[in-house]
Amino acid sequence: MSYANVTDLKKRYGEEELLDLARLSDGTLDEAKVYEALEDAVQTIDSYLAGRYTLPLNNIPAVLVRHCCYLARYFLEKNRPTDQARQDYEDSIRFLEKVASGTISLGLSDSGETVESDNTVVM
Repeated sequence: MSYANVTDLKKRYGEEELLDLARLSDGTLDEAKVYEALEDAVQTIDSYLAGRYTLPLNNIPAVLVRHCCYLARYFLEKNRPTDQARQDYEDSIRFLEKVASGTISLGLSDSGETVESDNTVVM
């Protein structure tokens, strides 16, 4: 199961940036390279979630989509990550460490189901 897909990456970074990171000789997107980066990101996320949640998750919180995109972009940049990609990667790892330790909740039960909250924000 993937937390993000090529469309999510395109929405977040734009097609041109993705092409800069994964362009075939004919000018089209190297989707195999993008899928490999997404799979690396999923494996990274799962390594942190496995201790707290039953995987695969039944519901994917939007925050995991975002962090999956951050990680995949970093993996696409490989030996030449930009400062922003490196910062996003480091932020994602810190976030995942907090999820793994229970400091941050994804709003899911241990089985990966969305948990209804009694906390209501009133403005």
